[in-house]
Amino acid sequence: MTRHTAMAATVAMLWALALPAFAQATRGAQPKAAPAAASGAKVYAERYAALCAACHGADGRSEMQGVPSLAGQHSLYAITQLFLFREGRRANEAMTAVAKTMKDEDLRGFSDFIATLPALAPAAAAAPPDAARMARGQALAQENRCVICHGADLSGGQQVPRIAHQREEYLALTLQEFRSGKRPGYTQAMGEAVGRMAPEDLDTLAYYVARFPTAPPKPGGK
Repeated sequence: MTRHTAMAATVAMLWALALPAFAQATRGAQPKAAPAAASGAKVYAERYAALCAACHGADGRSEMQGVPSLAGQHSLYAITQLFLFREGRRANEAMTAVAKTMKDEDLRGFSDFIATLPALAPAAAAAPPDAARMARGQALAQENRCVICHGADLSGGQQVPRIAHQREEYLALTLQEFRSGKRPGYTQAMGEAVGRMAPEDLDTLAYYVARFPTAPPKPGGK
């Protein structure tokens, strides 16, 4: 079985895991399920605070070097990553140790809670962004089709992560790992996109995405 065949099988299993929550979201919440849903949300909010917040932040904004922010991430993306950690398909000692203790309902509970963490504005910068680097980063995002999958506002969707305002050093490391093949992708898209980019361009792209403008200026400065 090739890596991409294995990833396709993984995606199929994840859809089976996520399907109950996804189906309920698409047909609307049922009144009878509301108390149980509220109870479950409270349980996972408490478990997140006890287990995840120390590294990822109580509001989903990480203040720890190399640890991603979770605010604004999508439930299906979150459950995918937790599943990959649990099954040993992503390598991170701390996350693997945590995920291995999770049952399927825990994967769903944590991912659904993570999806309730609202996206945050970028952290206040000590100095204005470098205009030339930002322009180059924007060009790289367009040239390498980042906006096709991650969206014009880089907010992602479904199994595609929100990357706007993610920690810069985490973005740079992730891009490097996709380029080297260390980090698996669902398809070949990420490897192909970054495989043709120079290392310095990966750093510039990470710089731009971390500082993605929340309200780009209109043409002519109006």
